[in-house]
Amino acid sequence: MDSLSQIVLGGAIAAAITPAAHRRAALLAGAALATLPDLDGLAIMAFTDNPVSLMTVHRSFSHSLFVLPLLGTLIWWLYRRFGHGRVAAAPARWWWAMVLALVTHPLLDAFTVYGTQLWWPLTPPPTMWSSVFIIDPLYTIWLLIACGIAWFARARPLAQRALVAGLVLSTGYLGWSLIAKAQVDRVAATSLAQMGLADAPRFSVPMPFNTLLWRVVAMTPQGYVVGDRSLWADHGAMQFDGYPSNVQAMRQAADVPAVRRLEWFNHGFMRAQVVGGELVLSDLRMGLEPDYNFNFAVASERDGQWQAMPPRQVQPAYRQAGNRDVLKQRLAQMWQRIWRAPVQAGAASTQ
Repeated sequence: MDSLSQIVLGGAIAAAITPAAHRRAALLAGAALATLPDLDGLAIMAFTDNPVSLMTVHRSFSHSLFVLPLLGTLIWWLYRRFGHGRVAAAPARWWWAMVLALVTHPLLDAFTVYGTQLWWPLTPPPTMWSSVFIIDPLYTIWLLIACGIAWFARARPLAQRALVAGLVLSTGYLGWSLIAKAQVDRVAATSLAQMGLADAPRFSVPMPFNTLLWRVVAMTPQGYVVGDRSLWADHGAMQFDGYPSNVQAMRQAADVPAVRRLEWFNHGFMRAQVVGGELVLSDLRMGLEPDYNFNFAVASERDGQWQAMPPRQVQPAYRQAGNRDVLKQRLAQMWQRIWRAPVQAGAASTQ
């Protein structure tokens, strides 16, 4: 999730747990601790400039449910032993506040589609519950209001009531997102089965800033299909459009380290293209057709064979100079799509 959401979640949790007299200090401490896991990017950049490594090592050791409780305990011990008297005055409450401010960070991240390595150093594919977008105002606003009230109300009962209400409402929104996702997945499964893709690997993810409009992607032998679903406007079966992927080239380059790493990281949800003699892989989980946010040139073709090359990140078209209006147009179209079903639904395709 975005940094603001993590900051207010950590601050609200810490302030709700610690004694009322410590409330402002807890808000600041929780906010700082909740920011800490995302500083891993600075450490990773000190050791590599490989864009595939920068993407796939992020949210690993710094987001591990094995590591963060130990880190929280260490910080708690240091403050209790050498720091301010607040921690020594209420050690149990401060331990829970510090540990939970850290641990809830990766748990919240796991609700997005990026992928969070909750069990590092074990190596199952990263967790991606993919029920909220990385920025969702309806999740963050309740915590932001709660932290603001708690800051000014300090030790008064109003502060605690606001913090509890903010945590309940934001958590309830996460619960709603899982219910919405289940509804979309159910319709998608039925429609894909009618297309002969009942067993196709697939995922669903909400469109930016909301949980009413969803995108579903399913992999096919020739590429992938993409469909969208508005919980407000759509009824009946989902419609999917098919897109090609150079699956043969990706299969031939399967032993290239960057290909293996990306396939593990994104669960195989990739588009493969050959551009200028280079194999470019795009992460289908983040972006909109035809532009995806993470694209990497990972191999070059020599004498009919794919050879590993230093990975290079390729910027999507909408981020290039002169194309900024494309993103604005797509966001406007997305907003209209939430409230209106397509006038004419195209025929489903698996090509």
